[in-house]
Amino acid sequence: MEEKYNPQPVELKWQKYWAEKNLYKTELSARKQNFYCLEMFPYPSGEIHMGHVRNYSIGDVIARYKKMRGFNVLHPMGWDSFGLPAENAAIKHNVHPSDWTYKNIEKMKNQLNRMGFSYDWEREVTTCNPEYYKWNQWFFLKMLEKGLAYRKYSHVNWCPSCATVLANEQVIDEKCWRCDSPVIQKKLEQWFFKITQYAEELLLGCEELTGWPERVVLMQKNWIGKGEGVEVDFEIEGMEEKLRIFTTRPDTLFGVTFMCVAPEHPVLEKMLLDTGILESLKSKYGKETEKIGFHTGYYAINPMNGDRVPIYAANFVLMEYGTGAIMSVPAHDQRDFEFAEKYNLPVKVVIIPEEKSDISNVNSVLLNEAYEEEGILVDSGQFTGMDSRKAKQEIMKYIEEKNLGRRVVNYKLRDWGISRQRYWGTPIPIIYCDNCGVVPVPEKDLPVILPEDIKITGKGSSPLLESEEFLNTKCPKCKANARRETDTMDTFVDSSWYFIRYCFKKGDIDLYSELKSRDSELNRWMPVDQYIGGVEHAVLHLLYSRFFTRVIRDLGLINISEPFQNLLTQGMVIKDGAKMSKSKGNVVDPNYLIEKYGADTSRLFSLFAAPPEKDLEWSDKGVDGAYRFLNRLWNIVFKYHQKFQTQPRLQIKSISDLQPSSVPLYRKAHQTIKKVTTDIEREYHFNTAIASLMELVNEIYTFEPDSEEKLEVLRFAIETLLLLLSPFSPHIAEELWEAIGNNPSIFEQRWPEWDEAAAKEEQIELVVQVNGKVRSKIMINAGISDDEIEKIALEDRKIKEIAGSKAIKKIVIVKGKLVNIVI
Repeated sequence: MEEKYNPQPVELKWQKYWAEKNLYKTELSARKQNFYCLEMFPYPSGEIHMGHVRNYSIGDVIARYKKMRGFNVLHPMGWDSFGLPAENAAIKHNVHPSDWTYKNIEKMKNQLNRMGFSYDWEREVTTCNPEYYKWNQWFFLKMLEKGLAYRKYSHVNWCPSCATVLANEQVIDEKCWRCDSPVIQKKLEQWFFKITQYAEELLLGCEELTGWPERVVLMQKNWIGKGEGVEVDFEIEGMEEKLRIFTTRPDTLFGVTFMCVAPEHPVLEKMLLDTGILESLKSKYGKETEKIGFHTGYYAINPMNGDRVPIYAANFVLMEYGTGAIMSVPAHDQRDFEFAEKYNLPVKVVIIPEEKSDISNVNSVLLNEAYEEEGILVDSGQFTGMDSRKAKQEIMKYIEEKNLGRRVVNYKLRDWGISRQRYWGTPIPIIYCDNCGVVPVPEKDLPVILPEDIKITGKGSSPLLESEEFLNTKCPKCKANARRETDTMDTFVDSSWYFIRYCFKKGDIDLYSELKSRDSELNRWMPVDQYIGGVEHAVLHLLYSRFFTRVIRDLGLINISEPFQNLLTQGMVIKDGAKMSKSKGNVVDPNYLIEKYGADTSRLFSLFAAPPEKDLEWSDKGVDGAYRFLNRLWNIVFKYHQKFQTQPRLQIKSISDLQPSSVPLYRKAHQTIKKVTTDIEREYHFNTAIASLMELVNEIYTFEPDSEEKLEVLRFAIETLLLLLSPFSPHIAEELWEAIGNNPSIFEQRWPEWDEAAAKEEQIELVVQVNGKVRSKIMINAGISDDEIEKIALEDRKIKEIAGSKAIKKIVIVKGKLVNIVI
């Protein structure tokens, strides 16, 4: 053992040892419980950042802890490796996306190993590998068979200059990120997954997510957005057609002052409007930045009160949502309020706050914004004066009785559009034949391989159109010439089932056979026991994963509905008041930290600086503090390690066998076992667990082992400390474990257990005086602070009766003997 702590050679030594011994290979012992620990896999950008370090350190502590507690642990890692950044890099650096991606994977894998993370690389998943995306295509075909995959027209971002489709991320201030040309909306036929078929089940399933943060569950519920309301038909003056709207606020029907319809609503064609104006609206389709409308010249009749209201075509109304037409109530909807202000449309108040129900001028309720809350109805016919909650039900009842509409349930959730007009993604396994139409690729022909002979320019439509070998094929049915689908799948498809693929070793497996097997490893591991990732994935990734799991269940391949039993959403890493990012220039490079302080310090700081679910404020002093702590630990072990190697072990049966001077450290060690264990088990409070380890080190530093018994107690305390520290800072724990005479690996040791009797604080009797007279006697834990003693004494029943409400002049404490309260 070196006298000075030098983390780099220590860490490399043990990383080599762990790899050679294959210590992180997933065990399948039937005698042990299983635990599946999973962090969200990264996009292989080429560099890990501090967010990765924090996320993966959290998962690694949990995985190592569970393994030491005797579990079979599955702790895999992989790469979410399809996506737009690889195409952008191909354009910028003139490299193939595949070359760029695999080079980055190799680099990041080395970085993760350098951090000492305990991944079973035999389970590695790479989503751009045909062995993986073959099964994306297989799931697509199965969903197509069940009517869960279908094609329809939908809008995309289109750059006329580049003649290409743009992802939302490539549209900056409504302009193309590359050429700065205005982006328009273009209608293309695209593939969708029918997630709406599972809307109600996904919503009800939220009640089962008891191991998820409440705010994430609420975000899921709000995204699904179940709305119970009414559909109402508005007659159009001079036309036979009616405008059907859906509203969850029937209590505001009397406040309608105009109607808005989507630019593609069928009724507009029959109004014979200027197509140029409609095309202009379509070019801004769905844009929330500027609300644009055009008065059609037509009017609708409100069936509730006969009001004649103008009909507008508006860019913010989407044909895919609801009925493609909305009633507009500017007094009680902020978007409608802003539109009404822009086009000088009337605003009619029909709900006022309950506390203002006696005001004469109801329009004074409105200042500079809509009143969107519930209240008392005004100017609402027979429903005037009614509480809006009751009015909703009464108005819906009235609408049905008068045959003006019907009650319906709608969801905000839309079907999942999976088509991407990009190269670097999973090819959609569809063939178009002039004779047979849309033909699925036969399962035996999977995977449809992404061609390599592609030049990425960023211009024109899908790059796959340029590959004659890929594009041109034969129809599986009639053998005539046909062409392949050139859209690729949304990369969210890749990440919607990867946690299932981890349940089997990597390689070209028959996933269907594996899933159908009674002895399938899937049944051992799913659902994931602990899932860890950023809250930015709280909606789409998690919702799509829940949807995919249900689809696979309904294919008869698994027997669970929810993929993730527990979810931890870690906070961001903050520096200089903002999230770390290259654009803000506040990034700290993990490689720099490893070179200067070592991986153990980097891990320890990221876990100690804040609870996992809170944002972590970067602190150079905090990193230095973590490094000093590990140095203190190293120094104290170096001081005694030779004595530990030479002195035979003594058996400590119980705390009652020890000399009084040995008791405090022995007790502190057991208390630390209890504290660290309960902090990990109770919502992963790693920061307080590490704080208790620091307290134990302080206690060790003040301990003088001047007898064989005391040296044994010191050995016990240090071994305990190293075992408890090992999930957090594994390399130094491994090195010091060996230095004091133990065989590696520390991770093959069992997690220590505390003795409740030893962990219990010694209690003393404390005399409590009031103005010098003994009034009570209480039992307290030895060693508690004066503030705690004061609090306990003042809360004593007898003292409360005597002191009453009298003013306390002072409190005198004689440590370990008495407290005198002067009143």
